[in-house]
Amino acid sequence: YQDLHTFELQAPTRLIEWARGNRVCVAGYGQSGGNEILQLLPPPTLQVKETQGLCPERDFKVECGGFSNRPVYSLKYVPDTSLLVTSGPPDSSLQVWQVSAEDSDVIKPVSAISTENGTGQPWAKIATISTRAPWVLHGSRLNNVQITEVESRKNVYMAASRNNEELSSLAFLDDNTLLLCCAKGQLCLADLRQPQGPLEAASVPSAPCGERWCMGVGRGPQGSDSSCQPVVCLSSGGHLTLTDVRKASEALALAKCRVPPPSSGAEFLCVSWAPALDGCLAVSGFDGTVQVYDTQGWDSSGREAEPIFIHKGHAFGGGDSSRDPALVTVHTWHPQKPRTLLSAASDGSLHVWDWVQPCGKC
Repeated sequence: YQDLHTFELQAPTRLIEWARGNRVCVAGYGQSGGNEILQLLPPPTLQVKETQGLCPERDFKVECGGFSNRPVYSLKYVPDTSLLVTSGPPDSSLQVWQVSAEDSDVIKPVSAISTENGTGQPWAKIATISTRAPWVLHGSRLNNVQITEVESRKNVYMAASRNNEELSSLAFLDDNTLLLCCAKGQLCLADLRQPQGPLEAASVPSAPCGERWCMGVGRGPQGSDSSCQPVVCLSSGGHLTLTDVRKASEALALAKCRVPPPSSGAEFLCVSWAPALDGCLAVSGFDGTVQVYDTQGWDSSGREAEPIFIHKGHAFGGGDSSRDPALVTVHTWHPQKPRTLLSAASDGSLHVWDWVQPCGKC
């Protein structure tokens, strides 16, 4: 490791979200009431642009927090605001939270966004954007995807689809374009300028049947349009497919992760592109590790890929041997520091780590 910070939370955590000022938001997902939502101030070494040697203060600090009376399965910061949006069982509604000003340490609920026929639906996947206005993209199935203006709760867009496949991931590609990923492995592109246009789902290339899928969307070259953004799809069997938004039914490269079957039924699968490293991505949700891969040089063979780094801290961090092994529930990359990642696990551990740079670009 180049650097490693750890922080112990009071409950299992499945969310990490970067907020304004490089703050970190986390939330618990316990089934009982009183799940914490916290905004943490990272260690000083993560707040400077370059490493500045030893730092006496290495801990996260809790800046403010609140409690949710339902499990928090998804959390997103609304850019350019002081708002958070969360979702979780037992339905597909959203909760909107206000991160308090400097004179208060409370994160308080301010409103809820209900969805039509949301009762009994799976919890909603969410994404946010503030280019035009503070919007949240949300949905639990392909036929109930919509965009809501966060502050007014006005419906901005409703997708037209008769397909009720369950969603696993969704993302804004730009102001007008959305990309949706179904749990069974279909990708779907939607255009806000065509609100009545039917959503056409294309299967992930070479997708094995019976596996659950999720996706990660990366950043294209600076100045490029949304069609140049790289997309990676990850299956519960460890298959990775790199594809192009313009031709989602064609694979650019295929690979296989060296991972065990997920111990949680694939509910914590997570794959993400490094924002500041060309061709690097991270995979978690199978066990107590996070694996980092360099995709440059991958081809269409689908052979097993060798990770360039494996973070095993969650797997070996717990001291109680009577508990189930810790499972990484989520990871995310630092938005500016190229090789720095944050990861959280089912035992409440939060790690921030930066590995020693190997040979090559990563």
